[in-house]
Amino acid sequence: MADLAADTDIQQDDPETSTQTATGARLRSFIERVERLEEEKKTIADDIKEVYAEAKGQGFDVKTMRKIISLRKKDPDDRAEEDALLETYLAALGMA
Repeated sequence: MADLAADTDIQQDDPETSTQTATGARLRSFIERVERLEEEKKTIADDIKEVYAEAKGQGFDVKTMRKIISLRKKDPDDRAEEDALLETYLAALGMA
């Protein structure tokens, strides 16, 4: 029994074991933070779905709303460039 206690004391004083324990604790902390954020992300995604469902219920086209949101996220210069390319390609295909 005394040998077991002595082994435990040695392990606690062992710098490598202490480092592994500290590293494991940090890793666990990171993982738990990511798990909490993933849960928050799921909650937010559910909230967004509810907003789209509400808008659809009031007659708005959700696909168009999503497109508008996507466009609003873009830099105005990038949007202008994309629009110009789209017009060029449509004209080349005789669709403009």
